[in-house]
Amino acid sequence: MARRYDCGDPTDRKTGLREAASAVRRGELVVLPTDTVYGIGADAFNAEAVGDLLEAKGRGRNMPTPVLVGSPNTLHGLVTDLSEQAWELVDAFWPGALTLVARHQPSLTWDLGETHGTVAVRMPLHPVAIELLNDFGPMAVSSANLTGHPSPQDCDAAQDMLGDSVSVYLDGGPTPAAVPSSIVDVTSKVPVLLRAGALSAEQLREVVPDLEVAN
Repeated sequence: MARRYDCGDPTDRKTGLREAASAVRRGELVVLPTDTVYGIGADAFNAEAVGDLLEAKGRGRNMPTPVLVGSPNTLHGLVTDLSEQAWELVDAFWPGALTLVARHQPSLTWDLGETHGTVAVRMPLHPVAIELLNDFGPMAVSSANLTGHPSPQDCDAAQDMLGDSVSVYLDGGPTPAAVPSSIVDVTSKVPVLLRAGALSAEQLREVVPDLEVAN
């Protein structure tokens, strides 16, 4: 039976965050608010849990799960060969609605799906998400919806879709917007905008003027 906690109540929030971290450590799934939409999360280093996440969404391994972090410093242990421009994007837009696709450290023993040696990573601008991530560590997190359905902006919508496949729901109230994060590929010399979301190409080019836009 799924448990749900009201993060607007200080006592419930504290209990919920503790229970969510414990659930993730047990290999279970949790739903958490972010600054874009609600996400469904699992231990990024637990392949079975990530598989359960993909199954809960009805999503294939060909659409690997992004990773959320609680601090830019976490990048040092997750990715390699991050360019100066990539760090400039991090400095300008993290925490926030920017996802970077970078090459992950070859030593990492995780299975996020068919990533081809890369990982999509973001630091969300939401206090509940950041507190959970700083307590537990990097988490595999995807939008908390069934594939093909709208991404949820509130906990009710997420729970209606995912039900008891999730152990703990953290209700942080409505999210600010339904617009997803913008995705920038920083695996090569020139950054490439793969998906324009909350951040436009124009905003990103204020930091990295040579940004290209994928066809």
